[in-house]
Amino acid sequence: MHITQEIARPHTLAIMVDNEPGILARIAGLFTARGYNIESLTVSDVTQDQAVSRITIVTSASDHVMEQILAQLDRLVPVHSVTDLTALGAHVERELALIKVRGVGDHRVEALRLAEVYRARVIDATTSSFVFEVTGGREKIDTFIGLMREIGLIEVARTGIVAIARGNGS
Repeated sequence: MHITQEIARPHTLAIMVDNEPGILARIAGLFTARGYNIESLTVSDVTQDQAVSRITIVTSASDHVMEQILAQLDRLVPVHSVTDLTALGAHVERELALIKVRGVGDHRVEALRLAEVYRARVIDATTSSFVFEVTGGREKIDTFIGLMREIGLIEVARTGIVAIARGNGS
């Protein structure tokens, strides 16, 4: 008897829903009730009349489990569409982070030098600290945060992943 264990891999889901109270809780509850972890979650209305919202969720699951998740999401009444952007292939993912760092003496110069390398913008500065804004992929932001930790990281705020298919796909 041969048992194959499926490997969980990250999936980025784009879910179009009616913009109504409780829908986010219902979707998050679907994940929670089945023991699926949500690694990143962003929500915003995307229509002029604010009737439809786009929820972007990053989760890790095997292909079999992902099929179940997609089917369960698709059955929810206020859900218009569910797209696994990872399965589609080419898509763009970005995240924004605000990173507060101590900045005095040589650490101040090094923080500014690294910010330039990572194209982080200074959006607030005092004589003893900076707040940087950095956008990009998760790995870029994780690396920048790691470098700032060595300098004197104070606080981090992250938006979570937003993603969209490349080309004409939805």
